[in-house]
Formats: sequence, structure tokens, C-alpha cells
Amino acid sequence: MDPSLHQSRKPAWLKIRLPDNPEFRSTRTLVNDLKLVTVCEEAQCPNRWECWSQRTATFMIAGEKCTRACGFCAIKTAKPDPLDAEEPLRVAEATRRMNLRHVVITAVARDDLQDGGAGHFKQTIEAIRTANPTTIIEVLVPDFNDRDWALQLVMDARPHIFNHNLETVARLTPLVRSRAQYQRSLTVLRKAKAMADGHVATKSGIMLGLGERREEVLQAFDDLRTHDVTVLTLGQYLRPTPKHLPVIEYITPEAFDEYKKIALEKGFRHVASGPLVRSSYHAAEFRPELDMLAAIDADLAINSTRL
Repeated sequence: MDPSLHQSRKPAWLKIRLPDNPEFRSTRTLVNDLKLVTVCEEAQCPNRWECWSQRTATFMIAGEKCTRACGFCAIKTAKPDPLDAEEPLRVAEATRRMNLRHVVITAVARDDLQDGGAGHFKQTIEAIRTANPTTIIEVLVPDFNDRDWALQLVMDARPHIFNHNLETVARLTPLVRSRAQYQRSLTVLRKAKAMADGHVATKSGIMLGLGERREEVLQAFDDLRTHDVTVLTLGQYLRPTPKHLPVIEYITPEAFDEYKKIALEKGFRHVASGPLVRSSYHAAEFRPELDMLAAIDADLAINSTRL
């Protein structure tokens, strides 16, 4: 069967209706007023109402034009605009006004910049911490072309959770992820934890349904655990447009449940696994990491009193 034809017939468990209530409209208005971009909208995430209503949001900084052309991604590929120097403050203000308990900061790939946008991440983290000190800060970053000094800029700002997605298994990486490399992504995750002296939760995500084999998925679990990744998300790949990679298979909810069980047995502390799961889905529920996050905050408080 032609996968593109299969794509048009989504199973019942993927069919949802996006509510439109005052809380959702209020959040959308705030985001628009502050001229912010959310990956929730740019990546056509099916869970944006649910996350916003639970005081979790994912902001996409550094513009909405990406320098890479990944086969799965809905974000536009084009020459990016210059960085907006005021954007970190606006993201921090949105975090404060929305009273977010958990904020995820992501960005398009900015291979046009020497630091890949790392300095912009750092400024945004610091602005959020100043505006809303109790908010848990998670970053979902590109690979910065494996430049250690750029990664160090992000880690010096001490995010609570460091997320970098594998996206797919090793065999499919050249097809799915423009310019990215499977082993490079694993290395970035390991280096980030080392740069924070282990005081950061590391997280990664994998899309299923692109033609991966079960044994390849389990190997990816092992590879992530070998690199001390403790939080994992597993979700169904959904084709944004006919120009993107086709869906090869719709994974059943029962299969996602089985993968979650296996991943927990392999040592992940938290696993979100399901057809509609995305990188920041229910991000604030990563309860096993709270002791670590509290320790990080305590360190930051002690260091600030010494300055």
C-alpha cells in the first residue's frame, strides 16, 4: 500500500477535537500581544490546549525560520531573520503573566550563527529566572554542531532539564534529520550533563511510525541510557503536509504502553509514551526529577548570596 494513502486514514485514537474556551483564547491573545512564537502552534502540536490549561507552555525563540530541512518537521526552512534582542525579556514576561510552573524553551536551528543561538538560550533562561524564580526551566535545543563552547553557554545558565531529541533510530537518522547525526546527539546529551556536574535532568524523544524496527527502538533506549539520559518521550509521527515524510505505520496505544514498560525497566526515571505525546507533553509531571531540581535551585540560591 502507498504510505501516502495510508496517512489519510488516521485511526480513532488520533482523532481529537481542539477545545476553544476562554482560557485557551486568553493564552493565545497573550502570546500574540507579546509577539512570541510557540512551537505548540508552529509544529501543529495536538496538545497545546491541554498543556496551556495546565500552566505549561513551550516557547520557540530565535525566530520561526529554520536553517535545516528535516523530513518530519512543519517549521519553515528559510534564511532566518536577525535575533530579536528583546525576545528573552518578552518570554520571561509571558512566563510571569501566565504564572507558569514549568516552561519549555526551544528554538529553530540557527546554523547561520556562530554559536547556533546558544547565547540567546542563555539570555532567555536568565530572564525567566529573574522574572519568575520558581518556574522549572526546560530547554529543548539543537545540537549546536557539537561546539562545546556553545553548549557550555546554555549549561552555564543552569536549566533544570536539558532536552535534545534523537527523533528516530540510528538507521533512519540520515533520512529524517537534516544535517543531524545520531551519535552526535548522544554525545551532546552526555556532555550537557557533565557540564552541569550531573545536576541536570537529561531528556530525549523518539517519534515512531517512520519505519523503524522494534529492535532498533530498544537499541535507542540502550544508547540513551548508556549516555545517562533519564527522561524519555515516545510519540506517533504525524505527517504535517504531503511534502513531508510519509507515515509508514500507526503505532497502537498498547504498543506505546509496552515500550513505556520496557523503557522504565531499562532505568529511565520518567517515560511519557503514547500516540499524541510530544517532547514537552505533560513536562511538569516529571516528578522523579524534583529532588534533583530542588538541589539545583538551592545551589543557585547559595551562589547568588556569594556574589
